[in-house]
Amino acid sequence: MIGVFLGSLFGSLTLGVPIAFALLASAVMLMFAMGTFDSQIVAQNLINGANNFSLMAIPFFVLAGELMNAGGISKRIVDFSMALVGHIRGGLGFVAIIASILFAGLSGSAVADTAALGAILIPMMIAKGYNVNTSTGIICASGIIAPVIPPSIPMILFGVTAGVSITDLFMGGIIPGVMMGVGLMIGWFFMSRKDTSELPPRKSAKEIWKAIQDASFALMLPVIIIGGLRGGVFTPTEAAVVAAFYALFVGLFIYRELKMEELYHVLIASAKTTSVVMFVAAAAMVSAWLITVANVPAEIAGYMGSLVESPLILMMVIMIFLLLIGLVMDLTPAILIFTPVLLPLVKMAGIDPVYFGIVMVINLCIGLITPPVGTVLYVGCGISKISLVELTKGIWPFLVVHVIVLLLLILFPEIITVPLAWLN
Repeated sequence: MIGVFLGSLFGSLTLGVPIAFALLASAVMLMFAMGTFDSQIVAQNLINGANNFSLMAIPFFVLAGELMNAGGISKRIVDFSMALVGHIRGGLGFVAIIASILFAGLSGSAVADTAALGAILIPMMIAKGYNVNTSTGIICASGIIAPVIPPSIPMILFGVTAGVSITDLFMGGIIPGVMMGVGLMIGWFFMSRKDTSELPPRKSAKEIWKAIQDASFALMLPVIIIGGLRGGVFTPTEAAVVAAFYALFVGLFIYRELKMEELYHVLIASAKTTSVVMFVAAAAMVSAWLITVANVPAEIAGYMGSLVESPLILMMVIMIFLLLIGLVMDLTPAILIFTPVLLPLVKMAGIDPVYFGIVMVINLCIGLITPPVGTVLYVGCGISKISLVELTKGIWPFLVVHVIVLLLLILFPEIITVPLAWLN
């Protein structure tokens, strides 16, 4: 059954079949292998896959991200970061990292963060004499912090698939996300020591204060989301609605950069992105149901049963497997496909499912900046007009940084579990 599922899935992907249809094809092949094909079951599970209250958070967080870009929120976050660290050696790289951490608390999407910040910062970095490959690399490497710090669309998908608390996943992602940013800063510090570009003057206290005032409404959104979730004021789905309404209000009435006539295009862009994610999620639910019926998790547990006795070794094996999966598969389908397969094994080993979900998301986020399928890489290539090979040369040091952070989280689970217990 494992061979039927993986063979039909990767065979379809090799032929260029879209991921949602490849998932449905693998589900149908499982049904044929079990001798229980019934089109009604496929249709019913497809509808049930999308009929989930928690998934309602996705369209609203996507909409919030689009509204932030159109309403000038992302620009003010960049200006705020520039006022703080723009004057130091390699300052624009630090601006990119800090802005990504702040923007991660707004959108929850690596592609959206990379596109929004890259469009602003990459031309600035090139104009200041920064190496284009390295500049694009730091933007892309910073962009994958977005799905780790709450709100996070991938963590919503994991929470729905695994049946664990999305609020816990959100709270547990804060420290690892900050660690990824700090790791990038350390790496960028050593890389930028040879930087000879002209440094802009240090901002005065008055200019810094003005930048803080301009960005204050943008900076309040993560506080509202995290504070509301931590205080039990609203659920993750309600937090998404609050984020979208707040971004709309700030863009229309505070910054006044969002025009009413632009709302139509913002809504269309949000609908297109949402439709892709939701269709993949619904198709994955069909596969997940049939994987369970076909007893695939039990088969895998039989092969890896000896590793259950050693949770650390099991985590290492799973993480290496997921790093390889990240090379050939995008983040969203990888979470939806492999969560129901791996989670029973994780529970047998006594590993906290919330901890596992956070580490799994970080692992698959690294796949977003690894060729040949890394979607964030293609966004960076499109903005900076360089080839994938050139960008790969510029991003590999930052890729190593993220792998080191991942290794630390595997070796020391307390980095996630202790702060999570305190936050809860």
